[in-house]
Amino acid sequence: MQSVLDQSFRDLELIIADDASSEDVEGLVKGFSDPRVRYVRRQINGGAAAARNTGVAQARGRYIAFQDSDDLWLPGKLERQVALLESQPPQVGGVTGAKILYGRDNNYRYGVGKVAYAPAAGRWMTLDEDQLRRSLLENRISLQNALFRRASLPPEPLFDELARANEDWEFTVRLTQYTKVHEDPEPVVFSYILPGSVSQNTRRSVMGTIRILRNNRVIYDRYPREQSKMLYKIGTQLWDLGKRRAAARIIMKSLKSRPENALRFAGRCVRIKFRQLKTSS
Repeated sequence: MQSVLDQSFRDLELIIADDASSEDVEGLVKGFSDPRVRYVRRQINGGAAAARNTGVAQARGRYIAFQDSDDLWLPGKLERQVALLESQPPQVGGVTGAKILYGRDNNYRYGVGKVAYAPAAGRWMTLDEDQLRRSLLENRISLQNALFRRASLPPEPLFDELARANEDWEFTVRLTQYTKVHEDPEPVVFSYILPGSVSQNTRRSVMGTIRILRNNRVIYDRYPREQSKMLYKIGTQLWDLGKRRAAARIIMKSLKSRPENALRFAGRCVRIKFRQLKTSS
């Protein structure tokens, strides 16, 4: 909250969506004597997607930004992104930046003292590319890194409340059907990865990815290559979770449009077996 209220861009409202927490969130919020703060409590815990939908429904501004309870906006984040968004053509409905991640490195090794820059430096998303195609396989938008024109957002509710992970990615797939996003490499958020972070829960992540496919089946049918890659990704993750029957069914489905996935999966099994043999020896 303090990292938002301390922003150099002052014309904002800060809506705290309390997702039926057992902690005294309201008491903490009342400790801020800033008239820009508003508090709303949900009666039933619904997860991150439901809390965000509640906050958006309460918002009155032309722009929408998000903040998570374990992250910090860096100084100047909002001022920079408002200026960036206002400088873009009307077909650009959002801007997104990078974040500094404390708790893992760029190779996804987790632990105290490890630091990463995300998304990884490389080919930035451009306005002239097919951003929807890219979003079908890769989520370039962390919500706390972004700022959106409210008029450019998909119809509400913005987030799938049945998803307990990757709901931001599912939102990105729908967002890029409506508008373009300008990606800026400047870090705007400092983010902490804690031991219980949803990002480390593989099972939730897989279920969230399945919901992306289900909710956007018509779009994925238009992009068979991306659909096949997503099916393969889900299948291998289910395999690693021990869900071998479901994994085999999904991987076989991915082979219909991309038979080369069979070779990829076979090679992957050989590598896993080799590692197991090496460990046992």
